Amino acid sequence: MKNQYFGDVNDYRKYGLLRCFQRVGCPKLLVAWMLTDDDGGRDGGRRSYLESPGRWREYDSALYTGLQNLLRRQRRPDVTLLEDARLLPRTSFHSDIVPDGRLARGVWRDGLLAAARGTDLVFLDPDNGLEISSRPIGRKGSSKHVSWVELEDLWRGGCSVLVYQHFCRESRIGFTWRITKDLSLRTGARVIEAFRTSHVVFVFMVQERHISWLSPVCSELNRHWAGQITPMGLADQRLAS
Repeated sequence: MKNQYFGDVNDYRKYGLLRCFQRVGCPKLLVAWMLTDDDGGRDGGRRSYLESPGRWREYDSALYTGLQNLLRRQRRPDVTLLEDARLLPRTSFHSDIVPDGRLARGVWRDGLLAAARGTDLVFLDPDNGLEISSRPIGRKGSSKHVSWVELEDLWRGGCSVLVYQHFCRESRIGFTWRITKDLSLRTGARVIEAFRTSHVVFVFMVQERHISWLSPVCSELNRHWAGQITPMGLADQRLAS
């Protein structure tokens, strides 16, 4: 996540998904922004949806109006705007910049795990998604990815984990199945769901005690976010097998 992205259409969907989790009873949420420095690029400029309320407000009117008001103040886009706005109640935030260096990344991970203690759901919001072989932790650009070690530690700590993931250049269904299989093998998670949008997928590793959230969250998404956020039904297939 970069501050320059704040409030774009992907953010609107992202916060809408988190609010669905909260509406169905997620008591304690941690948002780990996985912030990296702004790069001056044009990414993050997809905010024209805020000028089309007739099309976009219906998905979550309170969230839509809240983001409009925050960005109307003409302050520099920054995730602290959301932290201070109470659009995500019962939420704590881990806002430290993610470093590339291996030792510094270990310190960052320790801070993440400390922030996650006693939390039910951790949302990880990297620039790109899961760790890839070409950018192992310690290499330049690795800060844009969630490390496998971080995921494994959060899972062992008893948290359910939701991860922001860009699609890559392969079949989206095949790609999602591949990464959920990797997550299951590395963590032992039995139930994993995915929520697809036009540009990204959110992968949800579900602790056994939180399986009861799945059906209500999917119902909320189908009721309020149809056409924007789509449950892929992976958990249903895993539970049936």
